[in-house]
Amino acid sequence: MPRTLRINVSQMVADARGRIEEIEAADAIALLGDPQVVIVDIRDVRERQRGGFIPGSFHCPRGMAEFWVDPQSPYYKDIFGRDAKFIFHCASGWRSAITVDTLQRMGFDNIAHIRDGFTSWQAAGGPVERVEQDRSTAAS
Repeated sequence: MPRTLRINVSQMVADARGRIEEIEAADAIALLGDPQVVIVDIRDVRERQRGGFIPGSFHCPRGMAEFWVDPQSPYYKDIFGRDAKFIFHCASGWRSAITVDTLQRMGFDNIAHIRDGFTSWQAAGGPVERVEQDRSTAAS
C-alpha cells in the first residue's frame, strides 16, 4: 500500500508557482543571447543527451543547485555570482518551479523559470543544440 503524504508533488509545484516568476517559452526564446541572462538547465545529463539542450545554457544538475549557488558551499560555481537574470528549466517545469522557489528562499534573487520547461521551448520553435556522439565509443 502506498504511503500517505501530507502534501503531494503536484501541490508542491502549484505552491511554488504561486511564489516565483514564470516565463513563457516564447518570452525565454526572445531572451536567448542576451548577455544579462543565463539559462540554467537542471535536467539530468541523460535528458540533455537524448533531447538536446538550449544553446548556451549552463548545465546544473538538480541535485547540485542549492550547493552551486551558495557562496559558502565548497561546491559554489562562480557563474552564479554574475549580475544577471537566471532562468531555470527542466523538462516540464515541475523540478524548475520547486528549484527556483527553494533558491529564492535561500536569498538567491533575479531568478525565474520557463513555465512548461524544455518541452514548451521545443514546441515554441526554440533552437536546440544536439550532443555530438563520440563515434569511438558508439556501438557498431
